Amino acid sequence: MLKFSGLSLRRGALLLLNDVNITIHAKQRVGITGANGSGKSSLFALINDSLHADTGHFTMPKSWIIANVAQESPSTERSAIDYVIDGDEQLRVIENNLEQANENHQGELLAKLYSQIEEVDGYTANSRAAQLLSGLGFTQLQLDNPVNSFSGGWRMRLNLAKALMCRSDLLLLDEPTNHLDLDAVLWLEEWLKKYQGTLLLISHDRDFLDSVMTHIAHIEHQNMTIYSGNYSQFERIRAEQLAQQQVLYERQQREIKHIQGFVDRFKAKATKAKQAQSRIKTLEKMELISQAHVDSPFHFEFHAPEKIPNPLISLENIKLGYLSASGVNTTILEHIHINLQPGSRIGLLGHNGAGKSTFIKLLANELKAQSGRVERSGELRIGYFAQHQLEQLHPEDTPLEHFHRLDKSASEQSLRSHLGGFGFSGDKVESKIAPFSGGEKARLVFATLVYQKPNLLLLDEPTNHLDLDMRHAISLALQEFEGAMVIVSHDRHLLRSVSDEFYLVADKRMDAFKGDLDDYRDWIAEQKRQETQTSQKTITGKISQLKTKKEQKRDDAEKRKQLQPLRNKLKKLEKELERLSMEKEKVEELLADSRIYEESEKQQLKDLLKKQSQVNQSLDVVEDEWMEISEKLESV
Repeated sequence: MLKFSGLSLRRGALLLLNDVNITIHAKQRVGITGANGSGKSSLFALINDSLHADTGHFTMPKSWIIANVAQESPSTERSAIDYVIDGDEQLRVIENNLEQANENHQGELLAKLYSQIEEVDGYTANSRAAQLLSGLGFTQLQLDNPVNSFSGGWRMRLNLAKALMCRSDLLLLDEPTNHLDLDAVLWLEEWLKKYQGTLLLISHDRDFLDSVMTHIAHIEHQNMTIYSGNYSQFERIRAEQLAQQQVLYERQQREIKHIQGFVDRFKAKATKAKQAQSRIKTLEKMELISQAHVDSPFHFEFHAPEKIPNPLISLENIKLGYLSASGVNTTILEHIHINLQPGSRIGLLGHNGAGKSTFIKLLANELKAQSGRVERSGELRIGYFAQHQLEQLHPEDTPLEHFHRLDKSASEQSLRSHLGGFGFSGDKVESKIAPFSGGEKARLVFATLVYQKPNLLLLDEPTNHLDLDMRHAISLALQEFEGAMVIVSHDRHLLRSVSDEFYLVADKRMDAFKGDLDDYRDWIAEQKRQETQTSQKTITGKISQLKTKKEQKRDDAEKRKQLQPLRNKLKKLEKELERLSMEKEKVEELLADSRIYEESEKQQLKDLLKKQSQVNQSLDVVEDEWMEISEKLESV
């Protein structure tokens, strides 16, 4: 178990935790929550022994193996699957020892090491690593690609797979879903439910925490408190505590009004029935959720757009893709027909790479259609949020200077008031953007988007790096937004709260999806099943086609070449058997002499008996190995 006793923790002069006394028991799955900067990642650094307590103690079993997700990946030519298998350090140690024992012809040690490989399930390492990579979105063809051929986001997925490959006692995951799409998030959720060790997870994904966690450890006001149950159960307890501080929840009422409006409009329509039911469930929880976030530092709303044309954008028979480096036109989506009208609130679903972000780039006018008709209203004002925009902020600016660039006529007080709603107040308003965290940059980009009064919102993973309070504030603001919205997100709670309809991007098409997010989970499972069946049929077909007579002869020659080391090994073992048999006969001959049992020969008898035992053990090991290799040769 993990035990924190009177623990105080600082980062520089900042006191993060003060006099913490909690115990986390083995096999518990604990979600670590709290505002950005409250000390969650510092807690992980303490557990990893890279940060030490100022006062108090932290203890955990010395024998425990800890698995972490590395924040950087080496630029190596090592294949993706080998890199992931490296996460099982114990297996790699056994494999190295096995190689050395083989070179030194240590028969007894070899037998022991082969047994150890079986004990650690080493013979299934390749298939286990392949399953991890498949779940995280890698294709079969990518498994042998070198690590340095992948982009930064995909290398983070490799690091996650490597951490999951480790047969750990304690798994530490810090925002593991940030670099994942919804499909991979759903897969990881199921994997973690089956994890047999102790799990500590930092996450701001409400649905993920609800599905996986058995406990919540909440950091607030320099203290950490453990709550039994998932995040919704924690929210209920916290809401009851905060309800004593504030009775009126104006924001809650606006949210309830929006959701009730959706239910009233669509519950009678067959195509919207499931979504209406989903909203009713959301409505039932809303009071507790709003109470739990009533002390949030984030309070903002979208101002009414100056004009809302109808339609905002019209797309007819659009074909969409890109020109490859070799000059070949690649089509990602085709036959797209859609009108974005005021009130359209579309959530995009689909596999990673299916074309969701590509479609949003078309709407944002960052990508041209290959063919088809695109009509944009002259009064269209787009608010576009994408991760690359975080890096386009001027690092030497302050938030205040950034907004003066946008609106030179605005007063300083009005800009400070706007920034305050996004958590930028006091000295933070006049601090340089360069050292800001990912979450702070994302909030600043969102503050910019809101300020511009758009009538069409395009949101591509807007919640990465944002904590639960900010996500909740975004959800509230989006529900009041009067224009149209298209969103891609792996945050299911946000999708469920702000989308009125879903579109599925798959097989180069974008069509209305009739179900809800639970139906989408079922759709993914069915797609995986079909892909597995197709892959198996394809592999079988290719093998049968390739086995021509000429190639069969080449295979046979290669097989003989591969078998030669086994034959050589067999000859060495036969010589060793002959030597040990002769040695055994010699010892038994000496033991057959009656004089060896006289009192004066007591020590020599003892030595001979010991020698006999050693020879017999060695014979057993070598004979077993000889039998194993002989059977392999016979089976081939």
